[in-house]
Amino acid sequence: MVSSVPRLVIAAPSSGSGKTTVATGLMAALSARGFAVSPHKVGPDYIDPGYHSLATGRVGRNLDAYLCGPELVAPLFAHGARGCDVAVVEGVMGLYDGAAGQGELASTAHVAKLLRAPVVLVVDASSQSRSVAALVHGFVSWDPEVRVGGVILNKVASDRHEGLLREALESVGVPVLGALRRAAPVETPSRHLGLVPVAERGAPAVDAVDAMAARVADGCDLSALVALARSAGPLHGAGWDAGEALASSPPPPLPVPSLGASPPDPLSALDGPRPQTPDGLVVAVAGGAAFTFSYAEHAELLSAAGAEVVAFDPLRDEELPEGTAGLVIGGGFPEVYASELSANESLRKAVAGLALGGAPVAAECAGLLYLCRELDGLPMCGVLDASARMSERLTLGYRDAVAVSDSALAGAGTRMRAHEFHRTVVEPGSGAAPAWGIRAPERRVEGFVQRGVHASYLHTHWASEPGVARRFVERCRTS
Repeated sequence: MVSSVPRLVIAAPSSGSGKTTVATGLMAALSARGFAVSPHKVGPDYIDPGYHSLATGRVGRNLDAYLCGPELVAPLFAHGARGCDVAVVEGVMGLYDGAAGQGELASTAHVAKLLRAPVVLVVDASSQSRSVAALVHGFVSWDPEVRVGGVILNKVASDRHEGLLREALESVGVPVLGALRRAAPVETPSRHLGLVPVAERGAPAVDAVDAMAARVADGCDLSALVALARSAGPLHGAGWDAGEALASSPPPPLPVPSLGASPPDPLSALDGPRPQTPDGLVVAVAGGAAFTFSYAEHAELLSAAGAEVVAFDPLRDEELPEGTAGLVIGGGFPEVYASELSANESLRKAVAGLALGGAPVAAECAGLLYLCRELDGLPMCGVLDASARMSERLTLGYRDAVAVSDSALAGAGTRMRAHEFHRTVVEPGSGAAPAWGIRAPERRVEGFVQRGVHASYLHTHWASEPGVARRFVERCRTS
């Protein structure tokens, strides 16, 4: 099978150059002109895909060569882009910035090569004129396998400034496909972990995306950008499929390697019509403004494994969905909504009852905080004998992890790559075994396994290890 969906990668020399404005605005501008646009984001970011979804009306999907492996980037892309007219991929950080100490791995350049996609370089031109040519020349020539097909100049001061920039870039031989004037920034408020998610903003988020679309439509040559997208090389191979991934997932893992410590013995896309399953097995997935971090492929894998995936909002719903046999609580910002989450005592008790009764629960980062006894002094679900609080310290980075305890999510010895990103600290009590062992940047154990609960700070992408979804659903069926 060959995927020939036209595609572009929107990159930049560094963070803060305007990638999100250009990528989201381009998605929305093309959508407004009748294109079916497939939105993608390089790396583990959960927030930008929400804006991408708002711009296109389609699920924003991540392409992470570290979490999923380089071999899954093209299949996951083809899966998300199926039936679309064009795909826009927003990069991460600077074009050549990847996983620390891993060379090009997981960089925007790496993903562009895996997708055989041309790159559009967004340059903050606010403090330069002729030097822009040296900057662009360096990025164009650094890796001959990366095809920089055009430049979009951002924060251009005037017609004269634009003329100087264009004249300088003539010597580089890379066409200027757009110039965005310096203006008041589009209102996309940030806080301790980045942009405020779409689900929290409502109408202002719509206005922000509309403003991005207008700036890109006014300042960029959309026809030239589409023509460049159509020059992308064909991708050979089938698109990723949740059912096929489950069918080909590997056998049980190898024994647990030693981490230098003896852990205690262990104890344990959702929009649209709900998939109907023969036995009506319900896996409830937390959503709403407090729990916005999830990968669409997780719900697809749970469905393919035989579950009926039902979303619920811990801020508003007082009960779990009827028939809930298992619970998935992903990442988000419970610290922002701690008062409201705490006030929903009925749901907290329902979650605690389900978990303490032995039902499978998979919780990542925000989900971990929600299961604690308290968060910043406010009562949470009390499933775990642990206290959580905000911290000034940012914990951030990719992790190589191995399951050190059998759980409803992963058998001991299961290896997964993960990402950690938080400004909170959990002070554990007793009664739980660790979930993961981490080798770098320091050797440590992390997370909690207790009864059917697997709770951890680590964000994982289940497409890299589809068997965890199958194991989780099987445990839901038998617990």
